[in-house]
Amino acid sequence: MKSNLLILTFGFFMPVLGSAQTAPDFRELLDSAMVRDSDLKMQITQNKLTDLDEHKLKDAFLPTLGLSGQIGYLNGTARTTSPEINIQPFIHIPEGQFNNNLNVSGFSGIAKADAKMLVYSGGKVKLLRKANEEKKISEDILLEKTRDEVVANVSKAYDQLALIHQTKNVLDEAKKRLDINRKTADKALGYGLITPYDHKKIELAQATLDAKMVEYEGKKELLLTQLYILTGIDKERLRLIVPVLSPIELLAPEKGIEQRAEIRALEHGITAADFKIKAERTWKIPKVQLMASAYYIGLYGSRIKTSENVIPAIPLIGYPGAKLDWRPTNLNIFPLVTAGVGFQWEIFDGREGKHAEETAKIGKEILQNQKEDALKKLTLNLANNQTNYDVADAQIALKSKEKELARNALIQAEKEFRYGVSKSSQLIEAENDLEAAELEYQNAIFNQRRAGIELMRSTQELDVTKIY
Repeated sequence: MKSNLLILTFGFFMPVLGSAQTAPDFRELLDSAMVRDSDLKMQITQNKLTDLDEHKLKDAFLPTLGLSGQIGYLNGTARTTSPEINIQPFIHIPEGQFNNNLNVSGFSGIAKADAKMLVYSGGKVKLLRKANEEKKISEDILLEKTRDEVVANVSKAYDQLALIHQTKNVLDEAKKRLDINRKTADKALGYGLITPYDHKKIELAQATLDAKMVEYEGKKELLLTQLYILTGIDKERLRLIVPVLSPIELLAPEKGIEQRAEIRALEHGITAADFKIKAERTWKIPKVQLMASAYYIGLYGSRIKTSENVIPAIPLIGYPGAKLDWRPTNLNIFPLVTAGVGFQWEIFDGREGKHAEETAKIGKEILQNQKEDALKKLTLNLANNQTNYDVADAQIALKSKEKELARNALIQAEKEFRYGVSKSSQLIEAENDLEAAELEYQNAIFNQRRAGIELMRSTQELDVTKIY
């Protein structure tokens, strides 16, 4: 009986246990965003074209085999003029005596098989493969930049959610203090120590605080929607997240702007351009390939005839001569095979190869100019981000001091209000000052984290473990 009861109890709680949800940590949010990010997926898909180019170049030395054929009706006529025939004393035909037409008609069939294999490309394929490899490395490096952008976007949304949670904590603390001060105001109003107008100010402060709570809920819902779009994680799990804002402690950058993805990608792009230039120069070198062909030629239902005698008449013996009129059943030529080595050497190609080489050189020059421009901009970007971080870091200490002063001022205002020394307006002003100081302090931490992340990105040193 007891065992059955245990089974029933366990079975009752199993769905509850199975449906228990846990809040996703930042790593899970980031991994989900990496899978869903449209820019990252588009870039990865685009990079597949480079992989296809690599396979195409690998297959350049594979043999090719082609089959072709045709069938149709053939009708052709050849005109001939007879030469002089002089067989004394029997035959003497002067040159040009006969104009003979040879006609061939019938159904023809032709089939052909061709096999080719490139043996030597003048080194062009090898150089193009090296250029493609450098291009692939460049594209993979640029993926790092896109991934860093995903990290920055998810981090910003996550920190905004943390900021809104801290705002809720500030509002909750303010509500507790106002509830206490409301009770004090009720007693003071009953004793005639404050006017109804002063009492109404406390009520107005509470109403204002309630409105801020409604605003908080709206902002929180918007951020949860943003995180859902970024990660695809269900909102019910996202609601369980309780993030906390804390400043980022950064050391001096260990790398320089030369480690930025853009610079490294451009360097590999320039190397690829060098290989492309060398590949285009190979137009001067002969290309060699193996070739083999097999033919079948057939003529069916054919007729071969002439318009005049092909055997002249011999009057002495009474021979009238004879025309050609032959109807063979079929004529076949198979196999007709050719095989060997062929080469192509473009001694002068109308400067097409030279133009292709110059185009590749211009492409390299463009990449070099882009690198030079990127170095200038990234140097300025690093200096700007370092300044922003230093300023944002200093603001935390300032806002912390302001928060401490505002808290002490509120404590003093509460004492004075409790003893009837000050009015409710002074208490509410001190309350608002503390609330604003606490929110500004949290905003300072948020801004410092944003500046720290951008500073790490400036030298391609964004490390999730340093910020979460």
